[in-house]
Amino acid sequence: MSRRYDSRTTIFSPEGRLYQVEYAMEAIGNAGTAIGILSKDGVVLVGEKKVTSKLLQTSTSTEKMYKIDDHVACAVAGIMSDANILINTARVQAQRYAYAYQEPMPVEQLVQSLCDTKQGYTQFGGLRPFGVSFLFAGWDKNFGFQLYTSDPSGNYGGWKAAAIGANNQAAQSILKQDYKDDITREEAVQLALKVLSKTMDSTSLTSEKLELAEVLLSPSGKVKYQVCSPENLTKLLVKFGVTQPATETA
Repeated sequence: MSRRYDSRTTIFSPEGRLYQVEYAMEAIGNAGTAIGILSKDGVVLVGEKKVTSKLLQTSTSTEKMYKIDDHVACAVAGIMSDANILINTARVQAQRYAYAYQEPMPVEQLVQSLCDTKQGYTQFGGLRPFGVSFLFAGWDKNFGFQLYTSDPSGNYGGWKAAAIGANNQAAQSILKQDYKDDITREEAVQLALKVLSKTMDSTSLTSEKLELAEVLLSPSGKVKYQVCSPENLTKLLVKFGVTQPATETA
């Protein structure tokens, strides 16, 4: 039945559904999992890297985590070429706001602005939806630390903990059970790694398969975005019992 109504993004089915948008959401389900957790002293983002080949030369930048402005970062799940366009759009919007008002753009306003762009691609013929979902982590003076998700339809929402990508339903169930309102940043990292260890298809977690980034306040009160190095990530995996320490052989 849906085949009569899924050729264009502008045609509703009799049930009131836009199938092309739903197909875009299904495409995101094939991407690596990304998890965001809001803590009282920061926001933690953890993502699964899809290692396609040992011969592939990876870039020095991260694959799942991107800095949008000094106070906002995001994790990505979906088609990376689509994500790059939207991330650049968000960066330009953040800089225009800072230039015009001489202060950082509020996090929700930035998310809403980008979602307006995504929604436009579901409304006009000749376009297709962006096949990517985001987890936005940021801080502003109005609401402090914040975590938002957005999907190809242009919808967004604020969350205490959220998961996108493959196995996101299973990850969301674990987060719902184990999340606490007074969670610290270190506990949030532990919870995120625990969730990934239970939902990833891989049998063991290593620093090669994961990326970890945090948005936090420095002792001076300045917003700081930091990406965990592979060496520190390996230490965290051992510390929290997600993986066993490597044993040296003679």
